[in-house]
Amino acid sequence: MTIKIYHNPKCGTSRNTLALIKNSDEEPEVIEYLSHPPSKAELKKLIDDMGEGVRAAIRAKEAIYTELNMQNENLSDDALIDLMLANPILINRPIVVTPLGTKLCRPSELVLDILPKPQLAAFVKEDGEMVVDASGKRLI
Repeated sequence: MTIKIYHNPKCGTSRNTLALIKNSDEEPEVIEYLSHPPSKAELKKLIDDMGEGVRAAIRAKEAIYTELNMQNENLSDDALIDLMLANPILINRPIVVTPLGTKLCRPSELVLDILPKPQLAAFVKEDGEMVVDASGKRLI
């Protein structure tokens, strides 16, 4: 199975997650979901596999979240998913799929929990926070 990352290259967390995957000597399938959103069935499966519910998969920080009244608790999961697909910026990111599981990787170091291979080198996030030391050991 290939590792997949649902990626937004403008997002620092997504870039850090992708770099951590590559630091384990993996070349993932990169899906830029803003221009190539998943199908409804794919998004439902991702959410189910993450096991945290639909609302955890929504990026509530976006202005459109409020504009669409998505905070309304009466909206069904199906309605929320339809809104996410109509407005892919609302899909929280990055979502990573590996043979070990599917995870919303916020913060980016959560990807380390589902990578099948160890880190090969030290890794420092874009903000300067060290995540992995020179021996490949996770620090946070």
